[in-house]
Amino acid sequence: MEGREVGLFVVVAGLLVVLVGLGIATGALAWFGRLPGDIRIEGENVKVYIPVVSMLLVSVALSVLIALGRRLF
Repeated sequence: MEGREVGLFVVVAGLLVVLVGLGIATGALAWFGRLPGDIRIEGENVKVYIPVVSMLLVSVALSVLIALGRRLF
């Protein structure tokens, strides 16, 4: 990668981080982690949380973004 491409990648990644941060701060992402299929087990002394569906969505979204990035660059 050339310097300009790396710079563009860093700017886009930074914008994505800012957008996710705003979504968390405003409560727009409150649904994330509470989807049907996410496993929660709560006992008296133990809490186990396995975000299966949430991480599946993250994986699909990242795969799509990477595929689009490869096509554009």
